Amino acid sequence: MKSSRNDMVTKSSEMNNLAARIEQLKKEFEDLVAFISDPSNSSLPQYREKLKRMGEISDVIKKGDEYFSIDRKIEELKELQQDESLKEIAEQEISDLLERKSEIERELEDFFFSSPEDKNDCIVEIRAGTGGEEAALFAKDLFRMYSRFAERKGWKIEVFDFHASDLGGFKEIIFFVHGENAYANFKYEKGVHRVQRIPDTEASGRIHTSAATVAVFPNVEEDEIKINPEDLKIETFCSSGHGGQSVNTTYSAVRITHIPTGITASCQDQRSQIQNRARAMKILRARLQDMIKNQKEQEISKERKNQIKTGDRSEKIRTYNFPQNRITDHRIGLTLYNLQEILDGDLDPIISQFRRINGIGFDREEQ
Repeated sequence: MKSSRNDMVTKSSEMNNLAARIEQLKKEFEDLVAFISDPSNSSLPQYREKLKRMGEISDVIKKGDEYFSIDRKIEELKELQQDESLKEIAEQEISDLLERKSEIERELEDFFFSSPEDKNDCIVEIRAGTGGEEAALFAKDLFRMYSRFAERKGWKIEVFDFHASDLGGFKEIIFFVHGENAYANFKYEKGVHRVQRIPDTEASGRIHTSAATVAVFPNVEEDEIKINPEDLKIETFCSSGHGGQSVNTTYSAVRITHIPTGITASCQDQRSQIQNRARAMKILRARLQDMIKNQKEQEISKERKNQIKTGDRSEKIRTYNFPQNRITDHRIGLTLYNLQEILDGDLDPIISQFRRINGIGFDREEQ
C-alpha cells in the first residue's frame, strides 16, 4: 500500500510539473505575440528569431490547451458516472480521453525534455568487438534489429559503408536513419552490447560471450559546422564487397581525412563517386561535431569515457542472453524476457523506460 501511495504522489507531482511548464510556455507565447504585433519591432535584430520561436511553440500551446480541456471533460464525466443510466457511457468516454491524454503527455515531454538535436536524422555505426566471427555475426543481428525498429517507425535506412566477415557478419557497418526524432530514439543505443549464446560453429554446445560496439551521432547539416576544404585529404579507391572481393573496377569509393584532427570517413556503397563523397562528408561532419561536443563535456568532466570505448566485454551497457531468452540493460537495471521480440525491432519497451527516467518525474536541468 505504501508503494502505491508513493506512486500516486509521484504521478501527481509529474502532472503538476507538466501543467506548470505549459502555463509558463503560454505566458512566453503571449509575450511573443505582443512583441511581433508591435510594428515598431519589425526592424529589430531579434524580430526574426522571436517570430521563429513563436512558430516553434504554437503547436505545443494547442496541445497544452487540449491537455487542460481533457482534464475538464474528465471531471465533468466523473459527475455523470453517479447516474446509473449514464455510467457505462461516461466510463468509456473517460477511458478514451485518458488514452488521448497519455499521447499528449508523451508529445509534450518530447518538447520540454528533449535537446534540439533529438529531432534530427542520425548516423549509426556498429563494430564487431571481442569474439571474432561470432562478434561479427552479432553485429549483423544488431543491424537487423535496428532496421526492423526503423521499419516499425516508418523511417528509412541507408547503408553508407560496411565490411563483411567471412561468415557473412559485419566487421563494421555504418548507416543513416531518416526520420523525425530518429536521434532521440537511437541515442540510447550508444555503447557496448554483449551477447551470450551458442554459436552455430560451436560443436560442443558451449556458450560463448561476444561483444559489438554501437556509436550514434545526430546528423549535422552542412551549414551547422564549417569545414575548410584545404583541411581535407580525399582519396578514391575501388569498392570491395563480401570477403574483400572487388565489386567494380572504377575508383568510386571515397575516403576523406580531416587533417587537423585525423578523423576519417569513407563510403563505398554507391557506384557513383559523387554520392559516396557526399555520404562520407555526412559521416565526417557528424564525427567532428561529436568530437567538439565531447571536448566541451570533458572541460566539465575530464573523466568522461568515449562512447565507443574499447569493445571489451566488461564495458557492457546491455546483455543479450539467448539461453535464458533474457535481455538486460545494465544502465537502468531493466531485465526483460522477450529477447526475440526485441531482436525483431521491438525496442520501445527499453526506450520508453529511458524516456521515463529522463522525463517529467525526475529532476532535470533546464534545456
